[in-house]
Amino acid sequence: MTFPSFHKKSRRYSKLGLAPGTVKYIGDKKEGSHSVALIEFDQDHCNSIEVDTSLAVGAFFKQESETQWLNIVGLTDEAFIKALGSSLSLNLLSLESIVDTHQRPKIDDFDHYLFGVFKMVYFDDQASLKYEHLAMVLLEGKLITFQEVEEDVFNGVRTRLSQEGSRIRQRGADYLFFALLDAVVDHYFIAIEQLGLRLDSLEDMVYHNSEASHGQEIQKLKKEILKLRQHIYPTKDLVQKLLNSSHPLIKEETKVFLRDLSDQCTEINETLQLYREMSTNLMDLHMSTMGNKMNEVMKVLTIMASIFIPLTFIAGIYGMNFDHMPELHWKYGYTMVWILMGSCLIGMLFYFKKKKWM
Repeated sequence: MTFPSFHKKSRRYSKLGLAPGTVKYIGDKKEGSHSVALIEFDQDHCNSIEVDTSLAVGAFFKQESETQWLNIVGLTDEAFIKALGSSLSLNLLSLESIVDTHQRPKIDDFDHYLFGVFKMVYFDDQASLKYEHLAMVLLEGKLITFQEVEEDVFNGVRTRLSQEGSRIRQRGADYLFFALLDAVVDHYFIAIEQLGLRLDSLEDMVYHNSEASHGQEIQKLKKEILKLRQHIYPTKDLVQKLLNSSHPLIKEETKVFLRDLSDQCTEINETLQLYREMSTNLMDLHMSTMGNKMNEVMKVLTIMASIFIPLTFIAGIYGMNFDHMPELHWKYGYTMVWILMGSCLIGMLFYFKKKKWM
């Protein structure tokens, strides 16, 4: 038995033969530059700096500040990622997950840092749902984020950082970690809400006038729900892991906000499960409706065939070329055949109406 060949290589195929901890970019971007932005802030000030990537990696954190957020855009430069990881003593497995855009969401805790992988979900200018790989490294007083493209969901966080007296400027890097994760989860709600509106619209169309093309739309929506669920569903367990963690980088006052985030993740997972079941039920309803439509067509054809069976029988008898058929030479024979056929037609229609078959 032979199987068709596929041109697109899977994630596992791309990593075949590589040792664990190998920093190899796995994603859809063929090439591209990277940019580094540094935000330094405390209660009194907030500075945003575009970092010169030609500088030594260790120079990124040269200035002393209470909290620093280093945002790195672009994952194709493997040498840069390895150099940064080496300067911060990051585990090679963490570096491998940073450049693997197909990595499942996870949280790993190490002696001096916390590492997390999540999926950002947002709508682009064409209203298409986009998924972006996001990796975060939480260190003492520092947070590093890695993303594949420049678009993200953190504009609200940046705005809050620029406001004097905001809560986010009064707290440390662990609260910034929570704030970014909270922004990611907030956009999960937006994506789910849009899918819910599409689901309701399809449900109305199926109820009122189901068409064959609706089946493809329902199946496409169901795939999007399953894909969204695949990326979002683990987040609840990851937030719960942060709540249960005794790592010194996560302060107790931050865990209060993580509990609320955990409740939001529970709501998201329940909604996704509900939409998954609704899409399945909607497909069943669509197939049932299309089957009912086919049954209606078959009923009409069956009634028409049933009406013409006795008429064809009568016409067949008097269409035979026998010499001795008395009715053929009767003066009113032709008229009586029409009356007989009409009577059969009216009688069958009355019978079908009485049985409520039409």
